[in-house]
Amino acid sequence: MRIEVDTTVCASHGQCEFIAPEVFGLDDEGRLNYVAEPPPGEAENIERAARACPTGAIKIIK
Repeated sequence: MRIEVDTTVCASHGQCEFIAPEVFGLDDEGRLNYVAEPPPGEAENIERAARACPTGAIKIIK
């Protein structure tokens, strides 16, 4: 599994960080950081985070 986030669409709401904090996080300036190739054990959380993203910025590539 690989993750791509469209940073031009991401509005830094932080829903993904709340759901999958091992994969997504906002830095001190509110910009999203993420693990592009997360461990398999995070798959369910990543899918939930992608569905919860208000702007649809998270893309999962399997």
